[in-house]
Amino acid sequence: MNERVGIIGFGTVGTVLANIFNSSGISFAVYDVLLEDPSGRDLIINDAKKYNAPVMDLSSLIEQSRYIISSVTTQVAEQVAKNCLPYLNNGQVFIDCNSTSPGIKIKIYKIIQSGKAGFVEGVILNAVNRGDASLSMLLGGEKGKQIANLFQKAGIRAKFYAEEVGKASMFKMLRSIFSKGVEVLLLEMLVAARKAGIEVDLWKEIISFMDSKSFEEIGGTWMRTHATAYERRYYEMQQVIETEKELGIPPILSQATLQYFEQSISMKLNSFLPQTPASADEVIATISNQLELKVN
Repeated sequence: MNERVGIIGFGTVGTVLANIFNSSGISFAVYDVLLEDPSGRDLIINDAKKYNAPVMDLSSLIEQSRYIISSVTTQVAEQVAKNCLPYLNNGQVFIDCNSTSPGIKIKIYKIIQSGKAGFVEGVILNAVNRGDASLSMLLGGEKGKQIANLFQKAGIRAKFYAEEVGKASMFKMLRSIFSKGVEVLLLEMLVAARKAGIEVDLWKEIISFMDSKSFEEIGGTWMRTHATAYERRYYEMQQVIETEKELGIPPILSQATLQYFEQSISMKLNSFLPQTPASADEVIATISNQLELKVN
């Protein structure tokens, strides 16, 4: 069987993959639904020429490729898998690289599993922009190690994570709580700071503080001291919210932060941890246990 990689979806991720495969000498071809749209066909063909990528219809792409990568938009990922299913055969591997929840990834796995091809869960960890030539990925599924090796040869920072489909996506989704949360947290803070006329000073102070120690120490201290300082921080956040309102800034992240402190108050966290614990794990475990008891 042809060792070609077939890329379905030639948006940002698709073009980055094409750039990487073209540079590494790996045979590949591309398909995008816009090829079937007269208004979008020329755009895809022109982009494909930049990376020496043959353009094919969906059935031909799958027939002539051993590895099929789905890099479409999240909302159509399941339908794309269904569209591919009739053309997939033994020896082929369908690699879903879309940013979806573990539940959606498992649904796509079951769609592919109902046919003849193998399935690999692909999770892209780094931010991706057109023109990039690097990717960091986690791979999951029974053939995850095989695909990790293939991607590593192309220069992709690929790592096998777990045979159980859904675990790599769970890692990505929960990691996004941090990455996306910090993104909007900084924006909320600095928009308010600009309104107050102290944006530059505040940003410099934040940078100085974060550079003063390792993040492991800073983050660990925040979590450890939550056990005994959550109530004081709750009242401070009330004042923060009032300050943002006075500035005319919606306190979206601040309101959510207040709710989290309120949760710790409602579960009387300091009755389980009367003193600041030695490790953040004790705080995480206690909150987790209390939330589980509340659900049950």
